[in-house]
Amino acid sequence: MGRLQRSIQIAKASWGVLRRDKELMVLPLLSGVASLIVAATFITPLFLLNSSSTLEGGSPSAVEYAVLFVMYLVLGYITIFFNAALVHGANERLSGGDPTLGSALRGAAARAGRIFPWAVVSATVSVILRTLEERLGAVGRIAVSLVGLAWSLVTFLVLPIIVMEGISVGDAIRRSVELFKRTWGENVVAQIGFGLLALLLALPAIGLLVLAAGSGIAAGGAFVIAIVWLIVVAVVIATLSGIFQTALYRYAVHGSAGGEFDDGALGTAFAPRR
Repeated sequence: MGRLQRSIQIAKASWGVLRRDKELMVLPLLSGVASLIVAATFITPLFLLNSSSTLEGGSPSAVEYAVLFVMYLVLGYITIFFNAALVHGANERLSGGDPTLGSALRGAAARAGRIFPWAVVSATVSVILRTLEERLGAVGRIAVSLVGLAWSLVTFLVLPIIVMEGISVGDAIRRSVELFKRTWGENVVAQIGFGLLALLLALPAIGLLVLAAGSGIAAGGAFVIAIVWLIVVAVVIATLSGIFQTALYRYAVHGSAGGEFDDGALGTAFAPRR
């Protein structure tokens, strides 16, 4: 079986879990709404600080970087918290339980103190990478982007490890890196597959936006429909990705993902590297 076929199987299995627990989609939606509200509160101070730096002809100030870090930290914690709830709910379903929105949120709340350091680490890495991108040329930006990609890959299982095992962030990062070094993950192919699936599902909305650019009374309605459709696509893909992440962790640790997942397909995700 090829990697593409295995990725399709994994996506179908994730969809099977989502069909049984549609309430899990509320978690990425809540995360998005909360993030928009928080981001809006930072727009004005960042705009004013950036305007001041531009007028003075200098580089971004330390205060601007501090505000940026706080924004990344708050937004990162919101995203990680709701992703932790999603991972907890998916794990409950794959373990044979019947998760609810309340049980998923309670599971994340129980690890609130553990996931905060991970939010700090994520925010720190994000600010460092952004700072390097602003100071380096085109080639440097490409290198920084590759570093960011590598970071996301080697830390892919950090959140499930924290949620399920309750260990410290340092231990979780080391274990995630160890799993990545010791195994070859189908996670890379699956993540690319989820990205392509998102693009494919978004095409109708993109078409509507192009048509809406024409003008006319119907343009407003088409624009609204397109935006709603894009939000639905983003929520579904985020939920499927969280379910897949949980299944991959379960197989890595227990040898079986459970639920709708085919352990034969997941087994290729953790086949030793050549």
